[in-house]
Amino acid sequence: MTLDDLVNQLCNMEEKKVVAVAEATNAETLKAVKDGVDRDLAAFKLFGNIEDITTASKEVGLDVNNEKITLHHATSVENAVEKAVLSVSEERSDILMKGNVATKILLKAVLKKGSGLRNGRILSHVAMFEMPDRDRFLFLTDAGMNIAPDLEEKVQIIQNSVDVVNRIGVTNPKVAPLAAVEIVNPAMQASIDAAVLSQMQKRGQITNCIVDGPLAFDNAISFESKEQKNIQSEVAGEADILVCPYIEVGNTLYKSFTYFANAKVAGIISGAKAPIVLTSRADSAESKIYSLAFALLSS
Repeated sequence: MTLDDLVNQLCNMEEKKVVAVAEATNAETLKAVKDGVDRDLAAFKLFGNIEDITTASKEVGLDVNNEKITLHHATSVENAVEKAVLSVSEERSDILMKGNVATKILLKAVLKKGSGLRNGRILSHVAMFEMPDRDRFLFLTDAGMNIAPDLEEKVQIIQNSVDVVNRIGVTNPKVAPLAAVEIVNPAMQASIDAAVLSQMQKRGQITNCIVDGPLAFDNAISFESKEQKNIQSEVAGEADILVCPYIEVGNTLYKSFTYFANAKVAGIISGAKAPIVLTSRADSAESKIYSLAFALLSS
């Protein structure tokens, strides 16, 4: 399966989900909305100053009178974000998408008690890669939210990612908590955490997956490396989800996959009541539509 296959799945669905776009006032955001409308992926609620939305829509050729689009006026960026989050919180929309707004402002509204999207877990980033010469998706977490997660946060990060990949049809994924080595080294906290996480999964504290670690990156994804090092593991060489010990590892792997391995990527924020599309200005238009499809299918 490819990321384009996921997009096509949405095209073929009769019932379309609704995306709430917070501060949809810039051309960059509205290009993604136009692509979503043109491909019939979803319906969109655009929150922001209506005059600004209309002006920016004309720049990208988006018809705001399309039946798949509704405009919702807001008096400020914060007001647009608040209204978009509330639309998702009250289940009038299925997905939250970041528009022309700082991530900090969006996440503050998401985490607000009462009217936000808190779900009892931490928020974490889940990236899905279509890699050349690989016959299935590779998932990476967390490359964008948690800087140095502790053991309990890693449990939630793993469960967030497992729940997401389960929803798009990947059952019982193999999860590899990464470290610099594939044995427990008391001087390396990442290796200790990985071993504990493996045991927690075996005792039912992490569900619907197989966790085994510590594993170094090479023997997590390479069967040849596993064989050369004689590693006895259900996950080694066949990992579906790579769990990073620190954000620097996740960020570096993410960018290496896209810049050096020519991988196609989709990414969402998981752990809230609904998926959040939090794309960067540096993301390609292709990546944005893949991320939107990922969110829609995992909601």
